[in-house]
Amino acid sequence: METGTVNSRVKMKTVDLVYCGIFATLMMIGANITSFAPFMVVGGVPITLQVFFAILAGLILGSKLGSISITVYMLIGLAGAPVFARFSGGFSQILSPTFGFIVTFIFVAYVVGKMVEKNPSKKMYIVSALTGTVISYLIGTNWMYIAYMFWFGAPDGFSYSMAWLWMMPPLPKDIILAVFAGVFGYRVQKILKAGNLR
Repeated sequence: METGTVNSRVKMKTVDLVYCGIFATLMMIGANITSFAPFMVVGGVPITLQVFFAILAGLILGSKLGSISITVYMLIGLAGAPVFARFSGGFSQILSPTFGFIVTFIFVAYVVGKMVEKNPSKKMYIVSALTGTVISYLIGTNWMYIAYMFWFGAPDGFSYSMAWLWMMPPLPKDIILAVFAGVFGYRVQKILKAGNLR
């Protein structure tokens, strides 16, 4: 009996590692989706799918594993692998004005996961996904503004309102994808629970 319990725990840990690896990989793909779809570059700004996958990580893996998977993605990039947007990587990316979004994705996955853990209804899946999008924009955009103002070198005429204007092109896409993530995440969780995989 004890052996079976130990094997079960090891199996679950292995499954969890696989799930984390999958979502870390999805974040890498989502960061560079414009390499496969160049039309997703608007005004020179790459429109990524990172918010979408960060939300899905929280919805499907839960607060703990979801945030761990995004943390793994971030650490891989900081270690030098070209997994951030435009195939960038390395510790110097910490100084990038958009690095705040990467940090925010960890928080997004955690908060979204916590919300559905407390109330696993379909409505809450959608609400939590939209909440995650709001968190990403609020923290990420403010971080970007501060970075430009204090250490990155802001372009001429840069202002707080301009920082938010830059975020308008991807906003409709992220809202639509948040709703889709909520519905999709809810269905995937039901399938995983039915198969006793989560």
